[in-house]
Amino acid sequence: MIAAFLKGEAVFAADKCLMMENMNLFLALQNPRICAIMSIQAENQPARRKSAMYTHQGDKVVGLTVAYIGGGSRGWAWGFMRDIISDGQISGTVRLYDIDREAAERNQKIGTMLAAHPDAASKWAFEVSSSLQEALTGADFVVISILPGTFAHMRGDVHLPERVGVYQSVGDTVGAGGFMRAMRTIPMFVEIAEAIRDFAPNAFVINYTNPMTLCVRTLYEVFPQVKAFGCCHEVFGTQKVLCAMLDEQEHIPGVKRQDLYTTVTGINHFTWITSASYQGMDLMPLYARFVDEHPEGIQLGSDNWMNSHFACAHKVKFDLFQRYGAIAAAGDRHLVEFLPQWYLHSPETAHQWKFDLTPVSWREDDLKKRMQRSDDLLSGKEPLDRTPSGEEGHLLLKALLGLGNIVSNVNVPNQGQIPNLPIGAVVETNALFSRGRIDPICAGDMPSNILPLVARHVYNQENTLQAALHCDRKLGFSTFMNDPQLGGVTLEDGQKLFDDMLLHQRDVLPKGWFE
Repeated sequence: MIAAFLKGEAVFAADKCLMMENMNLFLALQNPRICAIMSIQAENQPARRKSAMYTHQGDKVVGLTVAYIGGGSRGWAWGFMRDIISDGQISGTVRLYDIDREAAERNQKIGTMLAAHPDAASKWAFEVSSSLQEALTGADFVVISILPGTFAHMRGDVHLPERVGVYQSVGDTVGAGGFMRAMRTIPMFVEIAEAIRDFAPNAFVINYTNPMTLCVRTLYEVFPQVKAFGCCHEVFGTQKVLCAMLDEQEHIPGVKRQDLYTTVTGINHFTWITSASYQGMDLMPLYARFVDEHPEGIQLGSDNWMNSHFACAHKVKFDLFQRYGAIAAAGDRHLVEFLPQWYLHSPETAHQWKFDLTPVSWREDDLKKRMQRSDDLLSGKEPLDRTPSGEEGHLLLKALLGLGNIVSNVNVPNQGQIPNLPIGAVVETNALFSRGRIDPICAGDMPSNILPLVARHVYNQENTLQAALHCDRKLGFSTFMNDPQLGGVTLEDGQKLFDDMLLHQRDVLPKGWFE
């Protein structure tokens, strides 16, 4: 059974939840008791160690210390640096830690160049740390965005299962690929969680790494008092679909996704919107009409699925709405890995549903381009891109500092926000971020027709965690085969695939798997 992580009453008090039709009304109320038993806050924590002691100066906060684990990232880190430098209300130091020190050193130079730009809105210093201890000691915030293993390992995740007819569009969350990625990621997050516990116990922790659910779950398993949450932009894309719908159906152009109120429920990459409104207008009937009028999906802007490994026509989420009456709120490439029986038989099936299977070879080529871009940025051949990333991590950081409240969808342990899923399981719902607090918002019971689809993966993910922590081959194999992606694979073929996929990443797995 999944353990509850916070001490106290485990029974959910519905009267401590607010279910609002309008985000502006919700923010105006600023009620500190949204779900008192569910709050993640800066109370009853271990003593702060060697804090950098940031200070408030009017509507600004100066002297922040951010530890960035995976500081050599050529994607998430670049976006985060652009975001904080473009925001005039926060300033401080970012410590970049990466096992690839050279990559971190390059990002330190890029960050310094961004900070020195005359249009930079705030002052930030960037440093390279040689260890987790050095990066974390005294940190106010921790950001995690790492690649667990290498693309060679990921090639095994994604392409080895193809020999038994299992195709994956992403391979980083569930299925054969998600399971194996978790086997090497969970031990890494055990080490990170222990370091946070020892050197930055009071820091708020933002995770971007996949498999998201299991990364956040591991942090809480190892350090129950951790103040961690996971950020994912998949829901944002679905909110943009709703904005496009308002433009087409109601001739209301220019609506921003932040202007919508959506009730988000589910688990990462398998999230659902069960209610949606805009300025008091119920969007669910409008979405039903929109779906009926676009049986082949839609294209947003110039992002055509046939020319991109990441785009889709949203045909899968439209089909799921017609089946279940709720809006599937992730990219189709992620959604189909939870429901492969309908959408993921073969590459041809994928194309019928208007999404693509992303080969690892593409990711390897893209990395080469990013490395070249890093060279070009440092040499001045390419001008620095100062465009904000569109992510909300730095905005959540600001809210936790008391610089305005914000509601966003995040991944945190379930303590009642979805009453009919297990307590302690990491779920994705909206949460109110305010000074020193994260208050998950009650999404209500997951609809009974959707619950069996999601619950299967919730229990599989818990068993995946336990298998990884204990190098348990028996539990690991039964969990591996319980995933819907393996539903058409014989036990004999499944066992051979399981063993071969473990061997493929033997160099980064604990020795216990092979003893």
